Amino acid sequence: MAKPILKAHKIRSDWCKGCGICVEFCPKKVLELDEFERAVAARLPDCICCRLCELRCPDLAIEVECK
Repeated sequence: MAKPILKAHKIRSDWCKGCGICVEFCPKKVLELDEFERAVAARLPDCICCRLCELRCPDLAIEVECK
């Protein structure tokens, strides 16, 4: 099976409350909290499309699209 390729990694900052759950669950440490305590994709090329951030976000603020 081919490795999934990231198409889009969308974070709705207006929905994010800055809990950091996505940051803790990301196995590749793609996400971090910015100066406003909102999630941002700091290392997008490292994303492996596992969608753990999307699945664990209690605010449904993250959407990961893969090819």
